[in-house]
Amino acid sequence: MKARLWGTRGSVASAGPQTARYGGNTACVEVRADDGTLLVLDAGTGIQRLGNELEADLHRIDILLTHLHMDHIQGLGFFAPIFRRGCEIHVWGPPSPTLHLRARLTRYLSPPLFPIRLRDLRANFEFHDAPQGRFPIGPFTVEADEVIHPGATLGYRVSENGRSLAYLSDHEPALAADGNRGPEWISGMGLARDADILIATLESVGSDDPARADFARLLEQEQSGSRPGAAEALAAETERLAAELARKPSVPVIITKEHVNAVSRAMGAGISDFADGDALIGVGLDPASREAALAYFQRTFKR
Repeated sequence: MKARLWGTRGSVASAGPQTARYGGNTACVEVRADDGTLLVLDAGTGIQRLGNELEADLHRIDILLTHLHMDHIQGLGFFAPIFRRGCEIHVWGPPSPTLHLRARLTRYLSPPLFPIRLRDLRANFEFHDAPQGRFPIGPFTVEADEVIHPGATLGYRVSENGRSLAYLSDHEPALAADGNRGPEWISGMGLARDADILIATLESVGSDDPARADFARLLEQEQSGSRPGAAEALAAETERLAAELARKPSVPVIITKEHVNAVSRAMGAGISDFADGDALIGVGLDPASREAALAYFQRTFKR
């Protein structure tokens, strides 16, 4: 199983020097099985780039939407395969007691918000309410569960051949956290536990801490080249934070959105396509490091 991140920002796509390093597209992750089966997690603006790169003879695509906020569906109308006759596109998303998923997405894919109606697109669409629990998609086993976020929102865990990827996009479990309960009460923990790769939103912690400003300054200087030695200073700080996180999982570590990405890079997660502004973290680590990351995950969500 292979994953590639095509968009990782939240709220709005953002182009400019400050996002040039990691890109400014909103949420979209490509997941490939060993046999080439394609899953797409969320359809933010990053899905447009993905669509332009896909092979022309791909006949089925499954898109798993975590929720229907605009930054997670805005790219759907610009996804090249939807204009391809004979392409079968299965869209999965959170169920609603009032409107089917197709009806909810039609509100966006129709005038005045979009010039073409969903019914006029050439691809063959199938819409599914993602069932809570496990279900198969080709060689994948997908598990969906509700997570804390305004509106109906799902997290996903995708597994194949003993490997698993957990995807918890917009996610605020602290809104329902109870520090006196165990980790099994933390929203999304059942999906994240023991995953080989975890992609999760981590909100800023300790935003008033001087370390946040210092680290943000180092990032800016390293990216702009305005300070000689900034890259070395950033690397040293990153290594320090990664070592502290791995060595002391029981001690709270103040890490901001900027820190999260740098720590992830230092931990060897291979996330060159991540955007530092949206606080997504990828963890593909040995068991000890993964436990340390999960411990941080738990502490953050309990605050």
